[in-house]
Amino acid sequence: MNKDSKIYIAGHRGMVGSAIMRKLQQEGYTNLLTRTSAELDLRNQQAVADFFASEKPEYVFLAAAKVGGIVANNTYRAEFLFDNLQIQNNIINSSHVNDVKKLMFLGSSCIYPKMAPQPLHEDALLTGLLEPTNEPYAIAKIAGIKMCDAYRAQYGCNYISVMPTNLYGYNDNYHPQNSHVLPALIRRFHEAKEQGAATVIIWGSGSPLREFLFADDLAEACFYLMQNYDEEGFINIGSGKEITIKDLAILIKDIVGYTGNLEFDTTKPDGTPRKLMDVSKLAEKGWTYKTELADGIKLAYADFLNKHKG
Repeated sequence: MNKDSKIYIAGHRGMVGSAIMRKLQQEGYTNLLTRTSAELDLRNQQAVADFFASEKPEYVFLAAAKVGGIVANNTYRAEFLFDNLQIQNNIINSSHVNDVKKLMFLGSSCIYPKMAPQPLHEDALLTGLLEPTNEPYAIAKIAGIKMCDAYRAQYGCNYISVMPTNLYGYNDNYHPQNSHVLPALIRRFHEAKEQGAATVIIWGSGSPLREFLFADDLAEACFYLMQNYDEEGFINIGSGKEITIKDLAILIKDIVGYTGNLEFDTTKPDGTPRKLMDVSKLAEKGWTYKTELADGIKLAYADFLNKHKG
């Protein structure tokens, strides 16, 4: 990619897309192409075809998707499958028709079988049944990987796929019901501190292990791989480090400055006991994460405070 190459970032207002955009701007890329969902409905095949035909992007970061937590995934199963298939089908095919030089498709760690061996290695894809609650989303993301591979095999397209671990950072979703565990804990501890609550109750035992990556580190990895990776299949992006939910809660509690008590409601489900990415393939390509969890949470909390004043 040259500094003046026309680069389309699909999903530039989300946590991942905005991080990729910041990284490109920091590196001096000046010809960045974006559209909001109001300006361009990526589910509309004709609209996407017209956009690509008129704008002719040279490089594409496909970070647009319909996303949500476990409740949304399980409730809107048809929408999660249909919308995500439409978005990626339209962008991948229009990229081919308009001779895009390289495309990066971003997936999700939920593509792995529910009972896949830990840490999750790329070879585990399609070796078992998926987690039922987010199966439609996972199926769509698997289809995206396979579509990139199919266009590579049939047409020689330079399309690559990456699978990020659990992400957090700037522009995260702090919705009370729909957010993921790390941003949810930031909000709950902050509100407990503001309200002077004596106790914060957390679902489950606190024993499950989870891996987290700062979204700006993901953007660094995507930028690096766009220039140094060209293979079928996909590559995991993560820190390769894990932490228990209990230790995560204590860490966030300290950063937020909440001084009350912490209680775990063991009548509530724990979810998967462990979910860690095998990042050996990524390390062999020459990239490792930079932002330690405590440092990243401080940055995320500052961003939360800035966006949720009062």
